[in-house]
Amino acid sequence: MARLFALAGLLRLRHLQQDQAAGDLAAANAVAAANAQRRANTRATLEVLPSTVTGAETLYAVAAARASARSMLAEMDALGSNYQSAVGEAQAAYDASRAESVSLEKLEGKHGAAVAADDLHAEQTILDEIASTAWHRNRIGSAR
Repeated sequence: MARLFALAGLLRLRHLQQDQAAGDLAAANAVAAANAQRRANTRATLEVLPSTVTGAETLYAVAAARASARSMLAEMDALGSNYQSAVGEAQAAYDASRAESVSLEKLEGKHGAAVAADDLHAEQTILDEIASTAWHRNRIGSAR
């Protein structure tokens, strides 16, 4: 049996792909979290804005600002759903790359167990040979 795992190069490649997918997932999560934080900050800012109106021009300005803010929040919500879709896709890609790595890792584990069993068998064979030789030597020595 080969001492080295024949698919070790492929396993390293799968681990690199898994690391890349994990990085993509982390980046997608960071972007989604940053967008959620911006939305929360914008909502909090809008809640504390004073709404005292002293004239018609001020009323128009406040109305325009609120309409603009609503539009901006709607855009942020749309971006948030796009970012969540990207997170879902990145999670699916990570899960797929992880599954590919796990199957190869299991094969590597079975290979390692088989190599260890072969080593133990070879060692036991050598020990049996040594014991047999010693037994025969003692038997021939006692027959003389």
